[in-house]
Amino acid sequence: MSAVDPRVAAWTEAELGVEGRVLDVLTAPAPVLSGVGERVDPTSAEVVRLAADLVATMRVSPGCVGLAAPQVGVGAQVFCVDVSEHPKTREHHGTFVLCNAEVVSSSRNERAREGCMSVPDLTGDVKRAGRITVRGQLPGTGEEVEVSTSAFEARALQHEIDHCQGLLFLDRVAGAHAIYARKTYL
Repeated sequence: MSAVDPRVAAWTEAELGVEGRVLDVLTAPAPVLSGVGERVDPTSAEVVRLAADLVATMRVSPGCVGLAAPQVGVGAQVFCVDVSEHPKTREHHGTFVLCNAEVVSSSRNERAREGCMSVPDLTGDVKRAGRITVRGQLPGTGEEVEVSTSAFEARALQHEIDHCQGLLFLDRVAGAHAIYARKTYL
């Protein structure tokens, strides 16, 4: 397993140079949630603004550890993640945003419960890789980075990449028996 990527771990939204706005989070069955997001130019002003907005919206949303562009109504391959405060977190890179991200390697499938702001009343058991490497670009600079991580951060990255590909966690559960009413409402 690779060590924490120092460039990603050092990234902060201050690099974007724009103040993020808090946006409304869409819920299923909003059509944008089931569409494949467009690849983006990570250096464009619109993508930099979107990155800042995603982080601002994630920060004010209780229990939120990631947010993808489709969840705020934008069909683009951009998402933010920050699992640093979550009790299930082992290793993490802090807050970061990736554009055009894809999983380049994965191993150790594990099943765990997931929830989503876009599906607020349900959780589900989802099988995902426990160790992954994701390649993407940082907003603003367009630098290509690779994030190798495991456990909860790996799950969060896969969940957000799925959003960018038009998938919800409900698309990945084994069946109705693996879907549950959310016990704690956010």
